[in-house]
Amino acid sequence: MTSARRILVAGGGAAGLCAAIAAAREGAQVTIIEKTDSCGKKLSMTGNGRCNLSNFEMSADAFNEDSKGRMKKWLGRFGVQQTVEFFTSLGLIIDNEDGYLYPITGQATSVVNVLVKECERLGVTFVYNEQLKKIIPTSSDNTPCFKVMTSKNEYEADRVILATGGLAGPKSCGATGDGYYICEQLGMKVKDTYPSLVPLLSEDETLPEKSGVRAYATVSFMIGDGVFASEYGEVQITSNGISGIPVMQASGLVAQHLSKNRPVTATINFFPYYDNDQFEQLIDKMLNLPGDRRLEDLLSGFCNSNINEMILRRMKLSGSMKAKNVGANMLKCILNTYRDVRIEISGVSDYKKAQVTRGGISLGDLSDELMYNKMPGVYVVGELCDVDGRCGGYNLQWAWSSGYIAGEAASCL
Repeated sequence: MTSARRILVAGGGAAGLCAAIAAAREGAQVTIIEKTDSCGKKLSMTGNGRCNLSNFEMSADAFNEDSKGRMKKWLGRFGVQQTVEFFTSLGLIIDNEDGYLYPITGQATSVVNVLVKECERLGVTFVYNEQLKKIIPTSSDNTPCFKVMTSKNEYEADRVILATGGLAGPKSCGATGDGYYICEQLGMKVKDTYPSLVPLLSEDETLPEKSGVRAYATVSFMIGDGVFASEYGEVQITSNGISGIPVMQASGLVAQHLSKNRPVTATINFFPYYDNDQFEQLIDKMLNLPGDRRLEDLLSGFCNSNINEMILRRMKLSGSMKAKNVGANMLKCILNTYRDVRIEISGVSDYKKAQVTRGGISLGDLSDELMYNKMPGVYVVGELCDVDGRCGGYNLQWAWSSGYIAGEAASCL
């Protein structure tokens, strides 16, 4: 009688738990080694504690350029529908909020709980407070086998799935990026890593003194006169930079450009829903408002008061000045500025504030089953790979997809 395949999963996050379940369901003997004292810590914090599991608008185009070509195939094997069926099989009811998928409980801890309970039901062994240190191939007769060394013990495994995560997130989640070092030891190429889905920093002294100023706008990111990214949504402007989903969507690209000493400028248009003619008509109406108004009064119904203060500070004007004394041409200049507020970006926030890591293990080193081409039996999944997506459940979908595909493949005898 053939004994069950021994699979060691390094990392008890979203991808690791999913891989463990997929492998155990195929009859494998699975052990999860987690370097913290519990599984799913980062997962329990996602989506402000609600956990955006996936998105019905899932597309390969929502991921970084280097992964798009293969992402379509991976999503075809284990995509949104398979994810819904997977969690339904765990007893988790999923709520559809305009295409965004959440647990109906509204609690990310529910997601962690059903994953862990399924692992327990399947007989998965959990080992906590041990950090992966080294993987040594001990193959014989062309049959993959490995000695896995941790900070405390040694293990024997027929297959190893690396799901140790990236650098993003608080250190309490174990996000230290040590998996990159392990992969480099094995000969894999690690692409440069950057914080992604993260706020951007600026030293612009005209930014609002009050933090948390929010407004819907289009944000474009430029190097010189060339735009490399543009997003619409609620932008948050603080005293030290800009944030909000449209900013965070482009943050990984911004980080890459800044690392190469390319100066990046953010251009904010607070009136993107007006074309040029419509905006000219709006300006004419503003200039023809009756009464002897101060600038701050004229602008009070035009835009957020804190943004108005920022604009006037940039123009070196006082809100107490009479509009009639400023003159029509200057007023037009002031109002047109709202469609082209330029902020020089000085940097990105650190990994503590990042949702994901951009960069990681080169996909060229991995098969369609996420197995390391040069070392059969070793698989790499989740954030450790050079895959990152937009906000909205895309990165968790990659965790489910990569984890399940690798878990199934590793368990095949």
